[in-house]
Amino acid sequence: MRKLTRREFVKLCGMSAAGLSLMSLLGPQITHALAKAVEDKVPVLWIQGASCTGCSVSLLNTVDPSIEKVLLDVISLRYHPNIMAASGHLGMHTLEEVADRFAGEFFLVVEGGIPVNDKGKYCFIGEIGHKELTMHEALLSLGKRAKAVIAAGSCAAYGGIPGAAPNPTGVLGVDAVLNDQPWRRAHNVINISNCPMHPDHFLGTLTYVLTYNEIPALDRYLRPKMFYEIPIHDNCPRRPDFEAGRFAKRIGDEGCLQYLGCKGFIAMSDCPKRGWNNNTNWCIAAGAPCQACSEATFPDGCSPLYGGMPVTGNKG
Repeated sequence: MRKLTRREFVKLCGMSAAGLSLMSLLGPQITHALAKAVEDKVPVLWIQGASCTGCSVSLLNTVDPSIEKVLLDVISLRYHPNIMAASGHLGMHTLEEVADRFAGEFFLVVEGGIPVNDKGKYCFIGEIGHKELTMHEALLSLGKRAKAVIAAGSCAAYGGIPGAAPNPTGVLGVDAVLNDQPWRRAHNVINISNCPMHPDHFLGTLTYVLTYNEIPALDRYLRPKMFYEIPIHDNCPRRPDFEAGRFAKRIGDEGCLQYLGCKGFIAMSDCPKRGWNNNTNWCIAAGAPCQACSEATFPDGCSPLYGGMPVTGNKG
């Protein structure tokens, strides 16, 4: 099989799915990359902080490839608090054993924000050696040993809803926590934003890394450019209404949703092309304004949800 060039891979990722998932478009390419992942035993450790578990649910909704293939073959998942059989001390032992055995090789996926106030005590994820382990401590310990850290979803990337004002637990995104670490420059953080993250964005990014052994081109917010390069407004199906000056006055009306709080002008994501729930639907197609959940300013800087954004006070 001829290996896709980086340019070809990125072009496929940016194409309209037209009812097909990214995995269908990539075809044999992903099969090869994922088989390589299994052969090389590239493990993935998935930890969760302040979140609703929506990004895991989004990935579990993957149909092509099947979720069984994703979990067992695609990402060689070794630890996930929701779907693994082990729990308690056995689960935490697996987490540490894999991190030590594959130091510098495994991928760390972080779902949810990281509470840092009061030494992180607002989010414990387990115990190691009869000592409670906070999400903050886990990120620092595992992140130092990981080949790359993938922040899965807006909460992990930028704090998201758990980090909204007044944010009493001090929730931060992954990069904000790791940024001042002395080893940070030797590691890579990739932000897969949106609330929840799109399975194509996650699997496509991981496939790229496994195929080319490098991090894809990232924008200034550390998101893969191949998925976050064009504002939603540019490809919005209601763009003709905007150009013609036709604006909806109430939810359910025809017309551009700008005056009902649509933030598609600033939201960098390919939602209009890819859709959600296996391309069944997405926010604007369902009649709801875009809330720019892909952005570092979400949700504080994108509020009120059904009104214009404030001039000041943006988060991030």
